[in-house]
Amino acid sequence: MQCNAKKLNEIIVFPARRRMRSAAILAFLFLAACSSDKDKPKPKPPVPVSAAKAVRKTVPVQIRVIGNVEAYNTVSIKAQINGMLDVVHFREGQDVKKGQLLFTIDRRPFVAALNQAKAALARDAAQERYAREQARRYGELIKDGIVTQDQFEQYRANADALAESVHADRAAVDNAAVQLSYCTIHSPIDGRTGNLMVQRGNLVKANDVPVLVTINQINPIYVTFSVPENQLADIKKFMGSGSLKVEAFIPNDNGPAEQGTLSFLDNAVDTATGTIKIKGTFANTGRRLWPGQFVNVVLTLTSIPNAVVVPAQAVQTGQSGQFVFVVKPDMTVESRPVATGQTLDAEVVVSKGVKQGETVVTDGQLSLVPGSRVKLKVDKPNRQVARP
Repeated sequence: MQCNAKKLNEIIVFPARRRMRSAAILAFLFLAACSSDKDKPKPKPPVPVSAAKAVRKTVPVQIRVIGNVEAYNTVSIKAQINGMLDVVHFREGQDVKKGQLLFTIDRRPFVAALNQAKAALARDAAQERYAREQARRYGELIKDGIVTQDQFEQYRANADALAESVHADRAAVDNAAVQLSYCTIHSPIDGRTGNLMVQRGNLVKANDVPVLVTINQINPIYVTFSVPENQLADIKKFMGSGSLKVEAFIPNDNGPAEQGTLSFLDNAVDTATGTIKIKGTFANTGRRLWPGQFVNVVLTLTSIPNAVVVPAQAVQTGQSGQFVFVVKPDMTVESRPVATGQTLDAEVVVSKGVKQGETVVTDGQLSLVPGSRVKLKVDKPNRQVARP
């Protein structure tokens, strides 16, 4: 009976233990499978970037500097005689023409001096005629022996002296006429008048300061700028092939650039700054350029045909030099070294490293390494809000 009970116990207990052992194995296998799924690294999501294609175009070779507008001609008007300023014939800031009357100085003293010189000329001329007639008569009498040779020479010398006095009087008349002409001051150029420094009624002196007024010629006009001496060779080279175009962009002005041509290259490099002075001549028909104004100058030397260009922000600088991230067809990126050249606005010429049509990353490079997967950003169109 005990034996049967022992067997019965084994029959009841052992299957239960087997079931518990199987459940433990299944739980272990389940936990192992879960832990293996957790330990497996998840693939990184693609990095959102902006990109653009490399294109081929003709790129101008340009020099960009800051320049200063300079009057084509500047004349400082001064008096050439002493006198009272009688009349001012223009308004400050008025445009004047060449030969236009500007000032009148009191003429009365100079008219009197001219009349006095003319009177002296008439007096000496009459005396010279009388002395010449006397010498002629004594010349006839000397032939008859009535007068001596000494008397004749004296009358002839007197006539010659009076003739020279007449010449001096004529010069005095001419000088008085010139002095009188200085009473009226005319504009020597076409231009625009500045601030009137001496008002009517003031006494002016010859070549005195301040000047009466300054006239600037602004049609045409100069734009003066300086470039580094290392660009002098290129400028001289391309100047020989024809006139070079100069453009002047006015700050805070949305209008087009003023067009001009290179007209002056200084004959020496400034040793203090290592630059050379250059001038461009502009027609300035619209008078947008004004003397003393600062402008952005673009000097175009030549152009590079069929150049490969990419956006300037695509070019990065690393320890090995400049490089770009190129997007491959499988949407992974490759770091590729490049050789760059001329920069124009927001584009740069790539002479080596990128081909036409390849896609380069322009934004998001800081999150990239070679082989990174990328996703191109899509620019959302601007929504127009209807106004009520």
